[in-house]
Amino acid sequence: MKGYVRGKMRMNVEGDRLSSLPDDLIHKILSFCSIKDAIGTSVLSSRWEYVWTSMPYLSFSSEDFDTLSAFSKFVNHVLSGRNNLTEVYSVNLCFRGKASRTFVKRNLSYAFSHNIQQLNVVYLLEKNIEFPLSPISSQSLKHLSLSTDISQRSRGKFGSCFVTSWSTWELPSLTPLDLHSVTLCVDNCVGIFSKFANLKNLTIKHFKTSGSNDFSICHPRLSNLTLENSHDDKVEVVNVVAPQLENLTIKSFHAVHIMISAPNLTYLFYKGPHPLHLSTEGFHSLEKADIYVSRPKDADAHQLFCLLQQLHNVRYLTLSLEIVEIISLSTDLIIHQPSPFVNLKSLNIYPQIIGYWWNQARKKETMSTKLKSYLLDSSPGCSFTMVLREVFTSLHFFYIDMHYDYRLSCEKEKENHDM
Repeated sequence: MKGYVRGKMRMNVEGDRLSSLPDDLIHKILSFCSIKDAIGTSVLSSRWEYVWTSMPYLSFSSEDFDTLSAFSKFVNHVLSGRNNLTEVYSVNLCFRGKASRTFVKRNLSYAFSHNIQQLNVVYLLEKNIEFPLSPISSQSLKHLSLSTDISQRSRGKFGSCFVTSWSTWELPSLTPLDLHSVTLCVDNCVGIFSKFANLKNLTIKHFKTSGSNDFSICHPRLSNLTLENSHDDKVEVVNVVAPQLENLTIKSFHAVHIMISAPNLTYLFYKGPHPLHLSTEGFHSLEKADIYVSRPKDADAHQLFCLLQQLHNVRYLTLSLEIVEIISLSTDLIIHQPSPFVNLKSLNIYPQIIGYWWNQARKKETMSTKLKSYLLDSSPGCSFTMVLREVFTSLHFFYIDMHYDYRLSCEKEKENHDM
């Protein structure tokens, strides 16, 4: 009995400790759950009854309700019950179906009027819809994320959110902007982000464009740009003009030509099935570049030589083995071309394709003396690493076998435990 009483007293002490925390810390704890669950804490005691009304972190999801109408009513109830003097720091809004323009406008207007700094909107779509709000204007919003739930693709139900009225979006304090699985509807892409005067970080993934075959990103203060998995074969030219750009990442992009004006670029990452058609004023500050091309069989070797010349100032360079293989076939060009890299400290070459079918069609990879001289002669102190495909394949399957053995041992241990 004494142990039971002692345990009960300990539980009460723990409860008192939690209740004695300041509101801002409790708000932070409750921010990891939905506002619906946060409101549920009001039944705990009089101390908790009104804690939720001053929460600066609001998270709403229509998945917690049977209908969009019930979800809308709940959101209205929450906003009307909040302490109106309390600012809203962040809003996470996730819903399925086509929300009414009035619903979205009312909720975002509330957030904007309470000096919101972070806004994340996730659509659970099975068909295409237009983003139901225009214009958007906020002096306080610093971080905006707009996305479509990619998991819908696995069920064969993929829609896209169309954003049409960029010219009416005025967000002068916005620093990072994340766009995932959206369709950018613009006739002239050049000024698409012009109203975001302080934009520093831009990430665009799984996107399409509508209205133009050229996609341009021009911004005077942009520092970091990621373009990944474009689903639009119509985009032929990507034009990036960003004088302050330092980091550029391009993955799985189908554009034929990528033109970059970024004199302060320090890091370039490119990974795709085709060679990078690059037009640029030059990268005089380039520190590191990772260039992976998985299928350059039909590539113009001269184009690859031009690419390496444009990277001539790079200090740390990683190339896919497939690029080197194509270059090695152009003996005449190797002989007559000067070594492009004058500041190289490290050169790494790794294969992108490790399948059995590739090895059967090729001889064992080697680095010829002429090719090695072409790559390294202008940087005599450069460290050099080259991993051959058969070695990479062996390591790949070695780790697969290790994972398989580990999984079997875990399953066997689970079976013994269940017995």
